Amino acid sequence: MKYKTKILVDRFTEILSSWKGVECITLNEAALPDTLDPYFALILDVFHNSAIPEADDRCRFYGDDVAAFESSGQNEKDRFLIGDIPVRLEFKKTAKIDELVNIACSKHESIWLIKDSGTYSFYRLANCDIVFSRSTWIHDVRKKLGNIGDQFWEEMRSTVQSKMEHFLSDLGAACFQGDKFHYLIASAGFIKTACLTLFCVNRRFEPSHRAYFKQVCELPTLPGSFKAEFQTFLDNSAGSDLESRFYLAKLMAQKIVML
Repeated sequence: MKYKTKILVDRFTEILSSWKGVECITLNEAALPDTLDPYFALILDVFHNSAIPEADDRCRFYGDDVAAFESSGQNEKDRFLIGDIPVRLEFKKTAKIDELVNIACSKHESIWLIKDSGTYSFYRLANCDIVFSRSTWIHDVRKKLGNIGDQFWEEMRSTVQSKMEHFLSDLGAACFQGDKFHYLIASAGFIKTACLTLFCVNRRFEPSHRAYFKQVCELPTLPGSFKAEFQTFLDNSAGSDLESRFYLAKLMAQKIVML
């Protein structure tokens, strides 16, 4: 972590942890690059088990150098600038987190509540740096996430794989019609759901979109020639016609389904 980032992390950790309802604070990996990185953002997940101050009060707590402050209507996110550094604080109720984790671990009849939102929230719970913890709550959550069973992953895979096949069908239709706009939208949906399926095959939570390419290529279980085909599909050059890219997408999907 860069020194400038650490100063801000320490500052906001001290402020947020002084609120009695705050149980845990974690730092998102988006804060690890240099502040000049276009992807940089100081993102803190703030887990609380009771009421936190209202938005106007929170803004005053943050300091006089806060600029462009905005907050969601349900007290879930605060966004603002400190100088040229974007800061985002996301407030999450521990009871809601416990409910979702318990569904993933044992209440499989309710997995439909998770399917559409995916596993990124679990990725953040499992991987973000802990900068404050009032008890063992976050460590208990991480232990549960590490013991999620096969049924969860199989049901999640079934959902995202079905979506992948749907987007593949859209790709074929757009190819037949020569509809480049629809083809672009379907391409994005296909490649995302193809990656999601592979994360499920490997029992991995999905990272942020920024990390998809790097992390999916490092998965231990991949179809043969997947990395080369993946890279070729992403190469949207003028010489890559719609029909060729659709054929490649169909080949990738067939190999993924067979895993």
